[in-house]
Parts: sequence; C-alpha cells; structure tokens
Amino acid sequence: MGVRALYGASLSPDATAFAHLVDDGGYPHAVQRFLRGRQFSSARNVELPVRGPVSRVIHSADGHWLACEVAPEGGTRRQIWVVTTDPEDRMAWRADREEDGTAELIGWDGTRIAAILTGEDGVGRSCLIDPADGACTVLDRRSGARLVDAWAGASLIRVGPRGYREMVMLHGDTEIALLPSDPGSVTAYGAILDDHHPRRLRYGPTGELTRLYNPGVGADGYFRALLISDNGCEHARLLEVIATLDGVSYFVVAERPDCDLDEFAVSADMSTVALLWNLQGRSELQILDHTDYTLAEPIALPGDVAGELSLSAGGSMVAMTVQGPAMPRTVELVDPRTGEWQLVDREPSRGPLARGFSARPTRETITARDGLNLPSWLYRSSVNGCGAGALVYLHGGPEGQARPDYSEIFPEVLNAGISVLTPNVRGSGGLGRSFVHADNKEKRFAAIDDVADCVRFLVDNEVADPSRIACAGWSYGGYLTMAAMTFYPELFAAGVTICGMSDLTTFYRNTEPWIADAAYPEYGHPVYDRELLERLSPLRRVDGLTAPLLVVHGARDTNVPVSESEQIVAALRHAGRDVRYLLFADDGHEIVKRENHAALAAAMTEWLTEAFARPA
Repeated sequence: MGVRALYGASLSPDATAFAHLVDDGGYPHAVQRFLRGRQFSSARNVELPVRGPVSRVIHSADGHWLACEVAPEGGTRRQIWVVTTDPEDRMAWRADREEDGTAELIGWDGTRIAAILTGEDGVGRSCLIDPADGACTVLDRRSGARLVDAWAGASLIRVGPRGYREMVMLHGDTEIALLPSDPGSVTAYGAILDDHHPRRLRYGPTGELTRLYNPGVGADGYFRALLISDNGCEHARLLEVIATLDGVSYFVVAERPDCDLDEFAVSADMSTVALLWNLQGRSELQILDHTDYTLAEPIALPGDVAGELSLSAGGSMVAMTVQGPAMPRTVELVDPRTGEWQLVDREPSRGPLARGFSARPTRETITARDGLNLPSWLYRSSVNGCGAGALVYLHGGPEGQARPDYSEIFPEVLNAGISVLTPNVRGSGGLGRSFVHADNKEKRFAAIDDVADCVRFLVDNEVADPSRIACAGWSYGGYLTMAAMTFYPELFAAGVTICGMSDLTTFYRNTEPWIADAAYPEYGHPVYDRELLERLSPLRRVDGLTAPLLVVHGARDTNVPVSESEQIVAALRHAGRDVRYLLFADDGHEIVKRENHAALAAAMTEWLTEAFARPA
C-alpha cells in the first residue's frame, strides 16, 4: 500500500507546466504542476465529478485545457472530461457524449480534442470535439479503424486487425495509403508534421488564428508525417512519409538492425524528435535533430524501462515515465541538450521492495524444443521460506513483452521465497515481426509448449524443485496459464489466472465487438476456425486441470467478460477440484485500484505458499 507511482506526463507547449497521473491509493488520479526554473510546484489535483481511474491526461496545443480519460467505477468503458489549466477554475465538462459505448482520448488538433468514440455496434468514429461546447466533427467511421493523429483538416488512421496494421491519411474525401502493401507488417503510430507550415502555428491564442494562417494539410497536395513501422523489414523503425500531387514516397529516418523502436515524440516546431528504443526489454533514449537528421549519443536513463514520451513545443524539455524492477513508475524530465535529469517527486515509496527482492533480474535465453530462443527474465529469491519454489509469470497481449519493469506482485512473491521467471514466449512483442507472428492460430500449440519448456529450464538449472512450480498470468497470460495447466498438468503445483479467457469461442461471443473483430488473425475466426478454437480452449479440457487454481477477475471487465472466469470456476467445482474465486466488484480488466492490487498480491502469495507447502 505504500508504493507510490507517477506516470503519463504531458508537458505544456511552453514547458512551464505539466500534468501527470498519480497512483497512491484508491483509483489513479490526475494532477497538475508548474515549473519555476528548476523547481516544481506542489501538485494540484485535477478534480472530476466522476469516480474512477484516470488513464490519460493531455495538455491542449494552446496550453489552455487539460483533457482526461476516465473509466467510471473502474469499468472498461471510458469517458473524456476537460478542465482549464487555471488553478482557480474548478469546473469540469464531459467532452464526449458516448452514453452507450466508450471514448478514447487520442490527443489534440489545435484546440479540439482528437478522440475515438465507439458505440454498442463496435464501429469506431474518429472525431474532433470542441471542449467548450461538445460540438463533434466525425473524421472517419469504420470498424477496426483507429485515429492516430489529426491536424489542420488531415488525419492519420490506423486500419486492419491485430498484427496486420496499415496507416492511411485522410483529407476531406481523399484517402492515401502511406506505405506499400506488406501483409504481416504493423504501422502502429505516427504524427503529422506539416504542409510547408510548422506545427507551431497551431499554438495561436484562438482556433481562428490557426485557421487563418494555416490553409490545411494537403491544400496544395503536400504533407509530411513520421511513422513507426516494420513495413519492409523485421524491426520497427522511424520513417518519414512525403505525399505530393505526384504520389507518396518515404525514407528511413532512424533504424537499428536488432531492436524495435518503441515510440517517439516530435516537438511542435519540428526541430527535435525523442526516440525510445527497445533493446531486448531495456529502453534507450536518443535525440534526433530533425533539421539535419543527425542522431545524438544515447542519454543514460535512470531506470531500465521508459515510455509515455512528452516533448515541449520547442524541444527544450522531454518528460517520460521511468521504472525498474525495484523502482516504481515515476515521472522524470530531461533537458535533451545537456542530458540533465529532474526527478518530479522525491517522496520515497514504502513497500515490500528490499527484503528478498533482487533489484537486477538476470536475462536468460530459454531454448524451446523446436530451437526457438525465448528471451526471459529471472528474479531469484534470496529468502529461504517454503522450499525452492518458482512461478512462471506470463504477460498479456499476447503482443505484450516481459521487461525488467516494476511489479507490485513480484516483491511479495519473492519475499515468500518463490523465484519468478517472466518469459517471452512466441507471440511476444518487441522482438521483431517474425517472433510476434509465431503463435498465430494453429501455431498457438507451440506457445503452450513454450510454457512447458520454461518449466524444464527452471528444473535443469536447479532454480526450483520440480514439485514446486506454479504458473500465473494476466489476460492472455491468464488464458495461457490455464492452457498450459491442461496440456501439461503434471508440471504445475498451482496456478493463478487473472482476467483470462477460459474458452475462445465464448470469449468471441461475449467480448466487445471491436475486440473480437481485431482478434481473428491472432486466434482464429469463430466460425471458420471453430474446431481449432475449441481444441485450444482450457474449458474444453477441464478434466486435465488438476492443480489448485486461483481465479481472479474484475467484475466490470468487458474486454474479457467475467463469465470467462465464472464458467471455469463452475466446471472445476463440479469436477471436485481445488479452486478459489476472487472477484473485485469495483474494478475492470486492469485491476487498477490500489487496494485491489494489494489484495491480489497477498492472495497470490498465500495461494502459492500453501500449494508449495503440501507434500509432493
């Protein structure tokens, strides 16, 4: 309960203020701070008339507004609220009017909010919303599409299902494909640069000034954009796209042969681009001078993993979230010219970090039975407690990635004398496009085999007693936990599944329609691949699930509906198995409420300790 997390910073355009999220009890909330030289003001809470976790806060381009994305009562569906940046103004307005669906905050187009509004039909509408009166302009409406950036009448729209993403530019009735067709590539993120006019013209005092001096992207058939894409190659890189009346061309701005580009941020005057590379799980920060495309030497980070970049309009300040295995998420600012860091919050976190916790996990390479290498992280417990026990913890996604970041669960587990292995089984992200596609459809059986090979690694390297190995995971990792326990029941003494799918056919039937539509290339089609889905579903093999299972879910989860946990619990109870069901009534898919996270960590530790204490 004493661990304090800061993340999701958004710098004001003039770098005199910033907002960020704080998780220190209850639901995460937004705060605003002001910069006075090198000193930070105390945090001002952004007060919203809705109870629930705030998942994003973004300054408007003119610095006048803050937009907040919030999930009422911890649910999965979200709303967008706006406040002014005036500390004396306590009024808040709901910007979206999506009563039956969900709203996703993307950013700002000048003084309007860029958002995706998705109704009950699952069709997303990419919109611009006036924060003052709620007037909404629809830019695009199609299933599976996602607004990425908007400016001056143009927008970048990501289209396609998971693992097959492309980027198009819309301007009026014109749609332009930005890169050549390359099935299996992902173009996930981008930013519009200019139409001969620098983006700083957006930052006039009124929207009218912006419209007066900026004729709109593509007015003369010209625009530029930066994109992250693995189109035409194995690893994600930074591309610059140029569209003219003669066609579209692109060139590589920054790339590395053996790692992915995670994210970038570009300053409004287009002078500076901040880049975060993913080096086998650890982050590396580089600054690109966009005037001559030169890359500076990497800036040393204060933590292993960084993300959520924000850049001031002139490129003089970069904000990001930094974390590590023994370092909870915190917001730090860096001057890209000097490399000097400023820690926003120096209040120490108090939690189960020291006793039994290895601050530096070792990076291990596990060789799967077919020869594929699985990069993994091993946290060895230094506490003697319940014997040499170990937990294989599986990330979600499956395009997520095991990285040396902070976990609120691992410290308690390690303190109980249980080591933790976090593998990147096939299908994980951050390791190239071939790896991320290696578990699609019928290849998922090999991903289940990977989990068994992780157990073999723990035994062969004498990390754990073979009779004291458990498996756990969140979302897809929860599904993979149950699948591994049914295909390889003899390997596990216990399991924990958190918000996991127990039957892929019922998951398709009950999840949000836009989630189902995007998942076909990953899992298989609910009609054409039904036999495959049934063979891969733990519920259909429940007789093989013999080890004790702790099932955890958030009652307000609509991504993986709570029925997925209810049906596996009912089946296990009917079969006389040892199963416990932990339901958080006021949380959703992420289990974001601080008190619930603490209860989850305690319940998992108790469950594993009791299972490992039983005679083999």
